Amino acid sequence: MELDFGGFAFIVFVIALVFVFKTINVVPQQHAWIVERLGKYHATLAPGLNIVLPFIDRIAYKHILKEIPLDVPPQVCITRDNTQLSVDGILYFQVTDAMRASYGSSNYVAAITQLAQTTLRSVIGKMELDKTFEERDHINTSIVNAIDESAANWGVKVLRYEIKDLTPPKEILHAMQAQITAEREKRALIAASEGRKQEQINIATGEREASIAKSEGEKQASINRAEGQAAAILSIAEASSEAIRKTAAAIQSPGGSDAVNLKVAEQYVNAFAQLAKTNNSIIIPANMGDIGGLIATALQVVKSQK
Repeated sequence: MELDFGGFAFIVFVIALVFVFKTINVVPQQHAWIVERLGKYHATLAPGLNIVLPFIDRIAYKHILKEIPLDVPPQVCITRDNTQLSVDGILYFQVTDAMRASYGSSNYVAAITQLAQTTLRSVIGKMELDKTFEERDHINTSIVNAIDESAANWGVKVLRYEIKDLTPPKEILHAMQAQITAEREKRALIAASEGRKQEQINIATGEREASIAKSEGEKQASINRAEGQAAAILSIAEASSEAIRKTAAAIQSPGGSDAVNLKVAEQYVNAFAQLAKTNNSIIIPANMGDIGGLIATALQVVKSQK
């Protein structure tokens, strides 16, 4: 009888333990659990300690409220100019309404993936091949806006979409590479011609400035020479004037007239003395032997000038 009671107590303990585990539920942070009571939505359990009725309530769905990255498989898209383009990307979304995420779609992850692929094909089909490489931001924004509108019914918020790779066919890649090479060679030739043009401009400008500087230098040199000559002439004139004034003053002084007469006579005699040293033919006065008469004549000239 004691064994039967012990076994019954053990069974009761096990049932109580199961009851406790079924009743008490601890929800982690950034999670949301959906509780169904008798098969019908009852409540959404928030993070922390929650109590439910065992065997009546059940945890039907568990959702993570964190931002979730979703890899969108690569697919072939056709551009507006009929070029095949392999595109793959990654989508970031977050569950904002756990109840809608549980009952709005049977598989919201698959629904978001398919919608991202179809929207991507639609956006790429409206663009030419070159524009797809230039307008990635426009493609990403268009996909996010299109998916987010539909995903709101599923309790999901689409945050952003990023294209990971755009891969055209090999033939297109070779053609694009050839085009890029040609453009670079063209830019190199233009840059070289611009450099030569600038070089010629610099040389011409330098020569012009050198000519201007040379002419300015010659002009200034001519001005300086003219000023120097003028200053020299003025100095000579002033010196001659001063000499004349001093000579005149000396003549007017006592004995000055005799000194002048003597100087003139000496110069006159010396001039005729130099004639014998040269072979020049000159005309001399007829009375060359009368030196005294010549001197008297010269003195008479000086007196007449006074």
